[in-house]
Amino acid sequence: MKVVEGSSGAVEAKRRREAKGRRRSGGGGGGGGGGAVVRRTRRRVLLRPEPAPLLQRLFAACRDVFRGPGTVPSSADVDLIRGILDKMGPGDVNLSAEHNFFKATDAAALQHPLTITRTTIYTCRNFSIVIFFLPPTAVIPLHNHPGMTVFSKLLLGSLHIKSYDWADPAVFVGSTPDDRLRLAEVVLDAGFSAPSDTLVLYPNSGGNMHRFTAAMPCAFLDVLGPPYSEDRDCTYYQDFPYSHCPSEPPDAS
Repeated sequence: MKVVEGSSGAVEAKRRREAKGRRRSGGGGGGGGGGAVVRRTRRRVLLRPEPAPLLQRLFAACRDVFRGPGTVPSSADVDLIRGILDKMGPGDVNLSAEHNFFKATDAAALQHPLTITRTTIYTCRNFSIVIFFLPPTAVIPLHNHPGMTVFSKLLLGSLHIKSYDWADPAVFVGSTPDDRLRLAEVVLDAGFSAPSDTLVLYPNSGGNMHRFTAAMPCAFLDVLGPPYSEDRDCTYYQDFPYSHCPSEPPDAS
């Protein structure tokens, strides 16, 4: 047997030719078959960000709209906040009708103190976001909101709302400063059940003085701008039919 050994230069040249051929054919090993050209492609997809949670959108809107005491939102700003609240339900603030509180009956509630509770989601100098919880038959007495704009959204349950604004003029004939009596006009006197539209009151209109009475366990969310403070506290009132007020003096003529 005769072994013929080629020169190192010829072997190296052959290796270079084979490597060059593999590069042209797209790589490829093993003998026999021809290579294939492989091209990288980039697949483009359209990405759309998830919409922000409604509570986060509400916070952002309030932060932009309420700029401190004296702020009365424009009609566009009112529509913005009300539009967000109208879309909100109990799930947006981690509430559920299956919670034991909302399953209470009138009889069961009467065996315990009618305690009204609240949870503050956020508060600052310019606005606050608060949830109130009312057991059945509980009442938030008639009170006012001095210099405030308030959005109220019923999340669960049912309640009755009666609200007033001051009449013009609010002082009537026959009253004295000592009477501490003023005339008010009824703005709203109705029952509501969730889900319902958002109610809005303003510093001088929209039912700035109101009373809430729970028909069944309920929860409602309030946005107050600006919120109550040491310098801005509420006043409570009693309402009487006008017929119970002092009579006008007889006509001198």
